[in-house]
Amino acid sequence: MQNALASAGYPSRVLVACSGGPDSLALAAVAAYFARRGHVDGHPVSVAGVVVDHQLQAGSAEVAARTASVLRELGLSPVEVRTVEVASTGFGPEAAARDARHAALDSAADHLGCDAILLGHTLDDQAEQVLLGLARGSGTRSLAGMRPARGRLLRPFLGLRREETLEICEVEELDPWHDPSNADPAFARSRTRVEVMPVLEEKLGPGVAESLARTAAILQQDADFLEDLANETYLSLVQRVDDGAWLPEDAVRELPAALRFRVIAKAAADVGGQQPGYGRLQAAEALLRRQGSAGPVELPGHVSVYRLSLSDLEQEGPVSAGASSAFPAGAAADGVPRLAPRCGKLVFRHQKPSQQ
Repeated sequence: MQNALASAGYPSRVLVACSGGPDSLALAAVAAYFARRGHVDGHPVSVAGVVVDHQLQAGSAEVAARTASVLRELGLSPVEVRTVEVASTGFGPEAAARDARHAALDSAADHLGCDAILLGHTLDDQAEQVLLGLARGSGTRSLAGMRPARGRLLRPFLGLRREETLEICEVEELDPWHDPSNADPAFARSRTRVEVMPVLEEKLGPGVAESLARTAAILQQDADFLEDLANETYLSLVQRVDDGAWLPEDAVRELPAALRFRVIAKAAADVGGQQPGYGRLQAAEALLRRQGSAGPVELPGHVSVYRLSLSDLEQEGPVSAGASSAFPAGAAADGVPRLAPRCGKLVFRHQKPSQQ
């Protein structure tokens, strides 16, 4: 906890997110120690608490109220209970609950003037996250797992095992609530926790969770480097216009594959789309190997990407008659005027969904 707050610049007011489970209750107990002291390394600190009631289980309001009472007894002040509605989304109930929870945490932190939000994720949670990413065929960013710090979210317990948070609760004489959904096989994370991880530990020996967490830490550095490099590359290539953006295909084609796919994904996001899956990115990238104008390829978020060949641009044929005037020579991201490249273009446009 001390290291996490130090690395965050010693925020003077922090918010503990607590469900009442062993991990977050142990987190609250440790944070309460610094609240009672009133400082971290001589820097003043006060600690508030928030309990989010997702209303997904019978009796959730009672659990939230009881947890809030425990937080107050520990010395956190003030303590709020935030009730949320978990909207149905296409990304599953776990993702929907997480989005609702994070919105509530952000709102509570703003209301209470907190510079940091403490979350109780442990090394076991990190290992499960990496395994789920592997199973879903995710990229480097997903396999990098959860970050110790992201914005004002801090995860001080990413180096602790779940057994250690249980021990903290026992020493502090706290009676944690055990969420039944954590053992519900309907959820992929629960199956990973209850069924997959124990088998891996049994068959491969102890230390699997630590190895997976270590993998996440290594990949975080790689992901950050590639993300920064891809962002610099994209900004050096993109030409933006009123109804979209385009990239010079020769420059994109010459990029290493790891950068090429990321640059295409950034272009899609830049015009209002969502992060494409690997299959959609492959389809968009394949346009660079087509002869003549090609596409469109549809990407998530109502984005269309297509290739305009140099011959079509020069001849102002039927495909490019409107496009050549819509995509003239423009300014780079640094504001310096550039002439249009003597090559084809990879064009990205956002299509408004039709009204039914």
